Amino acid sequence: MVVSAGPSQFDSAALQHRLDLAGKAGPAALVRNIRVFGVACFACIGGLLYGYNQGVFSGLLTMNSFGDHMGSYITNSTKKGWLTSILELGAWVGTLYSGFLSEIISRKYAIIVNTGIFIIGVIVQCTATSGGHNSILGGRFVTGMGVGSLSMVILVPSTAVGLFVNINLDRPYNYIGGTGDGQSEAAWLVPLCLQLFPALVLISGMVFMPFTPRWLTHHGRDQEARQTLAKLRGEDIGSEIIELEFLEIKAQSEFEKRTTAANFPHLVELTPLNTIKLQFVSIFSLFKTMPMFRRVIVATVTMFFQQWTGINAILYYAPSIFKALGQTSNTTNLLATGVVGIVMFVATFPTLLYIDRIGRKPVLTAGAISMALCHFVVAGIFGTCQDDWPAHKAAGWGAIAMIWLFVINFGWSWGPCAWILVAEVWPLSARPYGIALGDLILTPFPTLGASSNWMNNFIVGQVTPDMISGMTYGIFIFFGLMIFLGAGFIWFYCPETKQLTLEEMDIIFGSSRVAADDAQRMADINKELGLDRAVHGGSETSREREKDDVLDEKHAAEAAQKESNY
Repeated sequence: MVVSAGPSQFDSAALQHRLDLAGKAGPAALVRNIRVFGVACFACIGGLLYGYNQGVFSGLLTMNSFGDHMGSYITNSTKKGWLTSILELGAWVGTLYSGFLSEIISRKYAIIVNTGIFIIGVIVQCTATSGGHNSILGGRFVTGMGVGSLSMVILVPSTAVGLFVNINLDRPYNYIGGTGDGQSEAAWLVPLCLQLFPALVLISGMVFMPFTPRWLTHHGRDQEARQTLAKLRGEDIGSEIIELEFLEIKAQSEFEKRTTAANFPHLVELTPLNTIKLQFVSIFSLFKTMPMFRRVIVATVTMFFQQWTGINAILYYAPSIFKALGQTSNTTNLLATGVVGIVMFVATFPTLLYIDRIGRKPVLTAGAISMALCHFVVAGIFGTCQDDWPAHKAAGWGAIAMIWLFVINFGWSWGPCAWILVAEVWPLSARPYGIALGDLILTPFPTLGASSNWMNNFIVGQVTPDMISGMTYGIFIFFGLMIFLGAGFIWFYCPETKQLTLEEMDIIFGSSRVAADDAQRMADINKELGLDRAVHGGSETSREREKDDVLDEKHAAEAAQKESNY
């Protein structure tokens, strides 16, 4: 994810020294840091679990065999909404405990615990052959707790990959044992059970994974942190790059501790109870001043509109929506659904190339307007042709193409860019809690953006089946109007955060020296630890000695020249 928080705390010469030590970026860096790359790829299985699970239900809901076991939970739109969205409700619960769990027992053990919870949920779902809808409801809630917590403990870059894999594997599974009334239970049990394989790989491999250097440092285990860094980097523990990286981690840890001491002195001691209290006290503190509350509005409302673009209505219920658009053929329907996963996956990449050149507001506003127009076109086609789809097959495919275009527009705009905006509006001391408030994701503690995201995710999943059956084409008008409101909110209320420093962000929101105080606290820590000297490649005194040595050599050479002249 691209998150630009303004200029670095170090000058350009220091940054260049840091880059020289780290070596060149690109493919060569992956080979040079193969252990780091391997650990990162392995941890991404957590994102794969979430992405796969997010979309697995869309295919199952259309299967005859699955419907036979679910009864009214397929035929009744409200119950169908519960069957789908209860995973998001469980995920919201999972995000509430993931922060202090990973801080108390470490991210390593938090991943193991949450993957275990995920596995239990999947096993419960697989008992639906006898337990029916109760097994699916209970299992999906527990599974949701696991994936929701994992989505915060692990930065989930592979969610789109998981969604892509899931949607495009649904098609062959749908044909196991036929597609009619005699369809085998394996048609839906296989994709459910398949989730166990990556989960077992993840939980087994995490046993051998190291603790994060950040957690080790934060809990006073500095030497272990150095050893872990040296092993991951393949460097000697006494090398300059390892010491510099350790000092950077140490400085961030000290910054968090001193910020806690300054704001919540009664919670300074790192006890499990204090860690839990700190999570909630820190979030509540964001509502106490108007400048911080303005940031809360930006984070939560942005994530609210991200969910109410209608993207999850499409992802969760694509087969049902395409069926409503006249695609009665099961093969054609699943093919159209598979394209959603492909275009969603591909469309996310361009953002990395242009977001820092164009800015956040233009991308979000243009994306919102483009998505709204797609919704309105689909609504127009739907309303005109819904009474006789067989005579308007081309129109039906036109509506499906507009849904694909909607997904593409989401992929390059609100999918990644909403998160970037939510991250950049916060000062350093409040950023972990502010981001989490929007979606309970990304940091050791849940925050504002995540909570808003998951709860709205649950609501959208719950109401969409009723909206499809009750509003028909009106659901597209509704989502179109909602995202138009989102475009207005972004353009007229949200600031442009591109290349702004944290101090400039304070001025925009009316804060009083929050960023300046954070910067001063960090500068003091850097000086105490010697990080400001290390990042320049040596201490000030050593550089002064080098200058003196050069002058001495110059004077000695001049003296020798004079003697030779004599």
